[in-house]
Amino acid sequence: MFLIEIKITKNLLNNYLKYKREIPFLQSELDEMEVSDSGLGNSVILDYRKGYPQPQSVVGFDWKRYEDRKSVLERRKAQVEAVEHWIECIEDGQTRCVFRMRYITGMSWVKIAEKTGYGSKEDYVRVVIRDQYLKKCGIK
Repeated sequence: MFLIEIKITKNLLNNYLKYKREIPFLQSELDEMEVSDSGLGNSVILDYRKGYPQPQSVVGFDWKRYEDRKSVLERRKAQVEAVEHWIECIEDGQTRCVFRMRYITGMSWVKIAEKTGYGSKEDYVRVVIRDQYLKKCGIK
């Protein structure tokens, strides 16, 4: 596996769960391409053996599609790992807990506010804890 430098952004944090769910599907698609006909593709070439162009179909493994899917899979794995590592490196326990609940487990702001003792003040958790930490880290 190659190393990819991942910059943490709000968009990446918001898409974390989607990317995490996408990984098994991409892996399954790659596995399916390797063992079944789904990895086959065809191209049309012009055959000039008779002196004029005649279209001929050429069937073979679609390496470009396979490599594209594989690179997307590797990028998704790296993005998921980067987000998890970044959240686990947050020093403040409450902030780390809020980020973990929101992005790793996908809780709503209302539930996070209840679990952290802020009752129905989901704006406090979102604006004061999350947004201030993101601003402190320079994340947009």
